[in-house]
Amino acid sequence: MKNNRNQLLGIFFALIMISCADNPPSEQVAKLTSTVGVENTSIVILGTAQDAGSPQIGCKKTCCVGLFENPDKNRRVTSLGLIDAENQKTYLFDATPDIAEQMKMLTNYESKSDNELVDGIFLTHAHIGHYTGLMYLGKEAIDAKNTPLYVMPKMKQFLADNGPWEQLVTRKNIVLTSLVNETPVRLSKSLEVKPILVPHRDEYSETVGYKIKGPNKSALFIPDIDKWEKWEKDILKEIEKVDFAFLDATFFSGKEMNNRDISEIPHPFVVESFEKFKVLPKNEKAKIIFIHFNHTNPLINTESEECKVVLEKGFKVAKIRDVFEL
Repeated sequence: MKNNRNQLLGIFFALIMISCADNPPSEQVAKLTSTVGVENTSIVILGTAQDAGSPQIGCKKTCCVGLFENPDKNRRVTSLGLIDAENQKTYLFDATPDIAEQMKMLTNYESKSDNELVDGIFLTHAHIGHYTGLMYLGKEAIDAKNTPLYVMPKMKQFLADNGPWEQLVTRKNIVLTSLVNETPVRLSKSLEVKPILVPHRDEYSETVGYKIKGPNKSALFIPDIDKWEKWEKDILKEIEKVDFAFLDATFFSGKEMNNRDISEIPHPFVVESFEKFKVLPKNEKAKIIFIHFNHTNPLINTESEECKVVLEKGFKVAKIRDVFEL
């Protein structure tokens, strides 16, 4: 009886070994990787947090305490992914410190392509959450080859003249492509991206938002801006021109910033945006997706009471992995 049991166990383990041998390591890894196909040209939300992430360094508030020991994998720095389904290409909007996970997520969505790198990156400005992920394209990491980087003139100069970023340029990890304000970049016959200057703290570069126009719909992406009133454009009219508007919601009210001078970090508070957008009809309010949440902003927690208020008022709150067809 014992010998029979040993024989059966031997056969069982032999079958397991044969099964593993039939599947090369690369195939085993592929099966473990979650791939979600997107059939149509779309925007995917890859992160919703403000530049410094959540939890934020040195934070002892209740918003961060538990997250140091138990990180929330959905709390990644704000970035959008653009999937050109027709041409099997992908593009990133901003290169965040979470670029490794975000690029993997995005390229998995484009299931018809085997590319691990995106086909281009559009930068908004030179603040830490929006461009420092470029370091992972360098020699110490993937050592990318000629990744197109779409940048405004001051941003281009900043990257070309300062280390370690200039090394990416000289080694041709990235290829800098100049953008011109309000001039569209044609990515395909049915897809274009237009930079739009916005007022912000421009210590090292100008700041832009982007209008992304797809085959059927369009989107506005403004993760960082000073108060809406400082912009030469009327945000209400800009919302009317698009189908989706991903807008700066860094702080909910300013009350959460009790240890910083809020005048030094101006953004439209969400409560101010409520007031600004209250004149919009229901269908226009539904276009607005708040994004770019500071670690103190209760909207970063989709179960918060403040999040419910946003929804009750007819707006939306960005969530990682949300897909918006263009």
